[in-house]
Amino acid sequence: MGIHETRLAALRAVMAETATDLVVLGPSTSMVYLTGVDPHGDERPVLVIVAKDYAGFLMPALNADMARQHTDLPFHEWADAEGPAAALAALLDKCDAKRPGLSIVLDETMRADFALMVLDALEAPKRRYTADTIGRLRARKDAAETEALIACARLNDDAVRHAMTQLRAGMTELELQAIIRDYYKAHGAAAEFTIIGFGANGAFPHHHTGETVLEDNMAVLIDTGCRIGGYPSDMTRSFWFGEEPAEYKKVRETVEAAVQAALDAAKPGAIAREVDAAARGVIEAAGYGPRFVHRTGHGLGMDVHETPYITATSDSVLEEGNVFSIEPGIYLTGQFGVRLEDIVVLRKDGAEVLSGLPRMLDL
Repeated sequence: MGIHETRLAALRAVMAETATDLVVLGPSTSMVYLTGVDPHGDERPVLVIVAKDYAGFLMPALNADMARQHTDLPFHEWADAEGPAAALAALLDKCDAKRPGLSIVLDETMRADFALMVLDALEAPKRRYTADTIGRLRARKDAAETEALIACARLNDDAVRHAMTQLRAGMTELELQAIIRDYYKAHGAAAEFTIIGFGANGAFPHHHTGETVLEDNMAVLIDTGCRIGGYPSDMTRSFWFGEEPAEYKKVRETVEAAVQAALDAAKPGAIAREVDAAARGVIEAAGYGPRFVHRTGHGLGMDVHETPYITATSDSVLEEGNVFSIEPGIYLTGQFGVRLEDIVVLRKDGAEVLSGLPRMLDL
């Protein structure tokens, strides 16, 4: 079987395990993962619906020829002149979806009007989202996916190394951002995102890179990622431009110890909240607990943020092949922020860091 046939078979196995009658996906990375189809996304409903014995597309006729190049699944086409209702009804009939009380999984990223159209066509469905079906499959990366993520991480390493050699007093955050993005482009990658925080701006976890000027003796935070061949990278490094003061050194060493604690806790069979607790415990013990304001990590795959999520409340059981970030941080408003982030893949004996760039960088 090809990769998409294999993934469809795996999805049906998980559907049986979770007593799921239908999985309904809109235009999304989940649709691409399962079928290879990446349709034009607009207000015209396009869906793939998977049942026990049938899978097919609700497909706008004007996009059918393009989409047909990527899949052999049947299409239930509809034209603008007639609307999607009849085609959707025919697709649901083929899926044996007219029974009341079906257990359905809805792609949480699809348009609300697409989702409501499906719900309105069913009788008293019980709906949930994708975490325990296609989300679970996507979270277990195969060897090819892992290699793609490693390659992207290593290019990201090189971009950050290059950026560090270009740091100079008087440059703006936007200028450093441009240096990183130009490096990506020159090496065949596309920029996914780049956050540059100079000084107190690093205390905003999602700072909007701007015109702040780098001065001597100032904190620098770089959180950046690129994309190659459909897979992204994500990494954060924090360091001091000048002579590192004692408090910054203490904070950075505390965050590094939190990363190490999370790495030690991250093993197949561990619960995601246990990994979060390991990192959070180190930061709390150092007296900075309230200044760690976000989760410890998120999954990484075709999307920069996907399952599993490493949060204080997550009961997800981590599995071999999961890829996720470990990124504790301490944010001192008006002073600086320190976040150290690496992406790891879970091997049978623990977490393997994808990056080769040291976290405790110094200029």
